[in-house]
Amino acid sequence: MYSIYGHLSWIALSTGHWLERMGSSAGALVMSLGGLGVLLLAIADSSFLSVPEGNDILIILLSAGGPWGRMAYFVAMTIVGSVIGCLILYTVGRKGGQPILRRRFSEQKIESARRMYLKWGIFTVLIPSIIPPPMPFKIFVLSAGVFRMSLAPFLGAVLLGRTVRYATWGILAVLYGEPIKVFVENNLGLIGRALFGLFLLAAAAVAAYYLTVKRRRLR
Repeated sequence: MYSIYGHLSWIALSTGHWLERMGSSAGALVMSLGGLGVLLLAIADSSFLSVPEGNDILIILLSAGGPWGRMAYFVAMTIVGSVIGCLILYTVGRKGGQPILRRRFSEQKIESARRMYLKWGIFTVLIPSIIPPPMPFKIFVLSAGVFRMSLAPFLGAVLLGRTVRYATWGILAVLYGEPIKVFVENNLGLIGRALFGLFLLAAAAVAAYYLTVKRRRLR
């Protein structure tokens, strides 16, 4: 069973690398397909093909200065595609993803993800699904299957996280139009790092509060 899924993942990864090399032509194709292109890109990006920040920028490009209904349509298609892609990766992890996990990630990262699942549960999926790169995401989706997270909480976390993330970009695109499009295209990586830093600060604050309360109870 493991070898079958190993071969399938190798085929998917090879296909993904080939698609990534198509560059601007693939981007133009996605744009021309409209909602279907957005859906397919989101499925690919959330499963085995990495298109860093592609969905975020695409929502902004297609929604900037447009009507609310158009934005809601593209956001919804992106969310549905992302949930489907995550479900594919989760299923692969659940059916025999340990070898795939070891092939793509170091033992240190896998062990770190395992400890995070034991401590934080669904928040291990929810937080990375909201924050753009450089926050890693696929390792937590695949690990959710490998570590046997229940399907309903997993889907709920992905759905909520992706809704918050993509709806935020869509709303900003409608409200601010061209300026937000130019800013995000040039600074999305910086935005992701800033949000990641804020998340780390918040996590540290929560941990410090928890330890303080625990020490007071022990006195």
